[in-house]
Amino acid sequence: MQHALEFFAKGGPFMVLLLVLSLVAMTVIILRAMSLRFEAVVPAKLRRLIDEYEPGQSLDPLNEFVTKDSSALSNITLVLLRHLKWPRGEAVEAVQTRARFMVTRLEKGLIILEITTGVAPMFGLLGTLSGLVHIFANIGASGDPTLVARGISEALNTTIMGLAVAAPALIAHNYFMRKIEIMSAEMEALLADLIQKIYH
Repeated sequence: MQHALEFFAKGGPFMVLLLVLSLVAMTVIILRAMSLRFEAVVPAKLRRLIDEYEPGQSLDPLNEFVTKDSSALSNITLVLLRHLKWPRGEAVEAVQTRARFMVTRLEKGLIILEITTGVAPMFGLLGTLSGLVHIFANIGASGDPTLVARGISEALNTTIMGLAVAAPALIAHNYFMRKIEIMSAEMEALLADLIQKIYH
């Protein structure tokens, strides 16, 4: 524990920025992981209702479910059900508009992970360069190569920290974007099937 505290303490002010950045990124990762559960976006019951629906059947079970549910698929389906009296082309356009909006909501917060991926290594490098400047400015006073080597190793702490913060943020960002892409494709397929059945 003491070694870890020394590691952060010797990093200087840029280490504080990296710690704050890591806390923000971790918070975003946890919140997005909870929000982007497949069941929370594309509920199994609604998938089953859409799959089991046959042309000409009553839409009341679907309408009842999507009115009470707050998932992305329910939101988009509700738009379709509210525009049934519109021509098919206009109803599809309304559904596509709502779908784009819901995908944007699913991506909320991921920009922070993208920024963290780019900024964290830069902060780490800045911290290292700042430390090296300080070391070489005082190199003449000490003249001890051991102290210089120790100072350089301490200056590299911020680079290590910067990469340690950026790597999980990059992995999480790519994972969440891929997951949103898969769920969007699933919703698109379900809604296309439902539209085909309704306007059959």
